[in-house]
Amino acid sequence: EPPDTPEDFSCQTQDMKRVTCTWREGETYLYGQNLPRYTLSKMSSQKTVLCKASCSKQCSCSWDIGQQWIWNVTLTVENPLGKKAATDVFDVNHRMYPTAPFQVWEDCTDTEITLHWNYENNEIELFCQTEVLHPDGKVEWHNSSVAGSKRVTVRGLQPYTEYTARVRCGAAEHFWRWSEWSRPLTTRTKEGTPSGKLDIWREITPVLGGRNVTLFWKQTPSFQANGKIISYEVTWEKIEDGSKPESISVSSVYKSMRIFIDNHFYRISIMAKNNVNFSLPSVLIISKATDNSRSIFSTKEVKEGQVNGTEDGIFISWEPRSIYDSYIIDWCNFPRLQPCDLQWKRFGPNTSSAVVSSDAFVPGVRYKFCIYGSVADRASLLEKKIGYLKELPPHLDPVVRKVDLTYNSVTLSWDSYFINESHPGFVRGYHVYVSPIEGNCNLKGSKKHILSDESELCKYTIENPEEKRYTVKHLMPNTKYKIVVKAFTGGGETPIGNFRYIDTPSNSNMLYFVFLLVIVPVLVAAICHWKMEWVKECFCPVIPSPNKSKVLSFKEFKIDSEKALKINDCLPDVLAMDSNTEVQKL
Repeated sequence: EPPDTPEDFSCQTQDMKRVTCTWREGETYLYGQNLPRYTLSKMSSQKTVLCKASCSKQCSCSWDIGQQWIWNVTLTVENPLGKKAATDVFDVNHRMYPTAPFQVWEDCTDTEITLHWNYENNEIELFCQTEVLHPDGKVEWHNSSVAGSKRVTVRGLQPYTEYTARVRCGAAEHFWRWSEWSRPLTTRTKEGTPSGKLDIWREITPVLGGRNVTLFWKQTPSFQANGKIISYEVTWEKIEDGSKPESISVSSVYKSMRIFIDNHFYRISIMAKNNVNFSLPSVLIISKATDNSRSIFSTKEVKEGQVNGTEDGIFISWEPRSIYDSYIIDWCNFPRLQPCDLQWKRFGPNTSSAVVSSDAFVPGVRYKFCIYGSVADRASLLEKKIGYLKELPPHLDPVVRKVDLTYNSVTLSWDSYFINESHPGFVRGYHVYVSPIEGNCNLKGSKKHILSDESELCKYTIENPEEKRYTVKHLMPNTKYKIVVKAFTGGGETPIGNFRYIDTPSNSNMLYFVFLLVIVPVLVAAICHWKMEWVKECFCPVIPSPNKSKVLSFKEFKIDSEKALKINDCLPDVLAMDSNTEVQKL
């Protein structure tokens, strides 16, 4: 392709002695002898070549300006396919592009940095700009207030903080462009008095003759060490009798310490110390051991409530009281270890709930939270909460101690489920699973439960964790069943297994019915057969024949072959006449 007009063509000077023109080379897809050729010449004389161009990443060409200040130059580019040109008219005084400042150094106080620098051409009046990079990534720019000045002061900085600064300059009278940045200078402000207060807390343990108080402290976002903390000053004094305070200096490597105090009121203060001064004191008031605040140590007066875990932590709420100016929640990151890594968090007076989170929280571990109300540096225990980040199934199943069987039911009795701090969840109740060895389960009042092998169980749910007895009804007599009791938590239950096998007895009522229906008649029949004659005489006596009666043993009167009794031989009480015909016959 033929060459394009050179792009970004401009000329400038760094020392008012030599001019350098630069431009960007275009692509012609020609190589070797056919590469484009660049010529830089005066506009007034095209034959006067000012310099020979060199191209790498960028093309450039330089020449001495001598005594000429106004220039009109032409840049020509040509190859065998064409030719193009670009021009630039400029005053050298208006094209000043200074070299980067060098020899940058600083003077510091605790809140200010004064930067100093040099540059090569001191005959030219320059205007300089300073860039300051803060530790949080924030960038500030500060311009020198006086042209030609070789220093600038940056104020409002944090003590004992590392900053990075660099400088660039431009012509003060006819600004053309900024120089390159100087090499960055990293410096740290000097130490200052610590600002703010430490966040302090305590753990109180009653002992013989007094109390052991373990003090904890940490730096908060509002606290600024403003230097290297070298120690912590801990002071405690009895409030009531005005006794002399006791104090101890603790190395900066420690964030806790233990002191012994008696059962009186105490005022405890902690200050951080650097090489300049102490911070403001943080104060705690420890009440009398016999005061109502003794409930701080009591586990009976404050009932424990249960709290639930969320995706972000453990949600805790409490009943707010208007008398307190703040609330504190403390807990142990590792409740099963000693020391347990006590942690605490403060909340404002208008807060009544919070999500407590910690990288140390793991599923299946019970955490205990104490909620305190604080007023005038004196804290009182308000509530206790226990909860899990996430509940897990119980480790063990209830131990069934007694099984009572009938032909159609089974009653299971188990021991109270032992729950302690190592338990992986709150026991919410129990599940009773039962199934016949052969066939599917369809007991009335149960729900179907399908195992992984697709076998069916009947499932009964007991939602009272205090229950220790349950009766499964509607069983079949003389049948073999498998049965198991499982405890469940908010995390579910362990896999179903370890069945107990039972055999229901036969139905005694049915046997009795069969006895009455079959056995008794058989016995009666046997007895009757054995006493046949006696039974016959009792139940079927021989009916006497009149012909064999002694009363009718006379011979005088017969009707046909039958003997007859004359009526006049008897004295009847009643004479019944059946019919006139019969009477006439007789």
